[in-house]
Amino acid sequence: MDERLDQSELDALWNFDDPIASAERFAQAAAESDRAELVRAELETQRARALGLQQRFDEADALLDSLEPALGVLAVRISLERGRLRTSSGRKEEAIPLFEEALSRARRDGDVFLAVDAAHMLAIADHTRSAHWTAEALTELQAATDVRTRRWAVTLHNNRGLALLDDGHPSAALEEFATAFSAAREVGTDTQLFWAEWALAHCLRLLGRTDEALAIQQRLSAERPEDPDVVAELAALTDAARTIEP
Repeated sequence: MDERLDQSELDALWNFDDPIASAERFAQAAAESDRAELVRAELETQRARALGLQQRFDEADALLDSLEPALGVLAVRISLERGRLRTSSGRKEEAIPLFEEALSRARRDGDVFLAVDAAHMLAIADHTRSAHWTAEALTELQAATDVRTRRWAVTLHNNRGLALLDDGHPSAALEEFATAFSAAREVGTDTQLFWAEWALAHCLRLLGRTDEALAIQQRLSAERPEDPDVVAELAALTDAARTIEP
């Protein structure tokens, strides 16, 4: 079968803030009889992912088992979702070979989007080689021409920035956040742009560049005045200002 699930439909069905409703939508879509068998199976992999976000790991694994044996894009998605399940359940060492398998299969099939997805997950699961896997993902991305795939650049640079922050390298992290923000302005969604700018301001605060950080967070607050992360950053910036000796 040469039919496959369109990524734009996945985007429309997914709400990562509400995995219960997402799982229901994927189940309904997969039950539509006029869909190709492969497309229904791909939808089921996303239902498994939504179950995993609810920490229903055994159910998710059983659903993926029911889709085996698999070839092509379905095999890639199954390996990806099995890896995500193990990452979410704290079993990252078990996730790494699954993501490596997904990356190898996606490369073999010439599927840039899923290859980048697999490499980006490896950068999360395999923390000691995060820089390597991010570089691999960015190399894959060079072949992308469609905007939806190119948006991975925002996520990749943002995640790399977070990893550098965790490792105590805020100056290097700032460079990654700035690159993520630039990519978001070029190809990102409104949500990606908002969070890329928030991450940039957060890092500026950690570096003591509070005036720049405050200006950004105030602008973001005007856009989303009740967002808890923006409120927290403004509070931290206000507290920092109060500790400065006159």
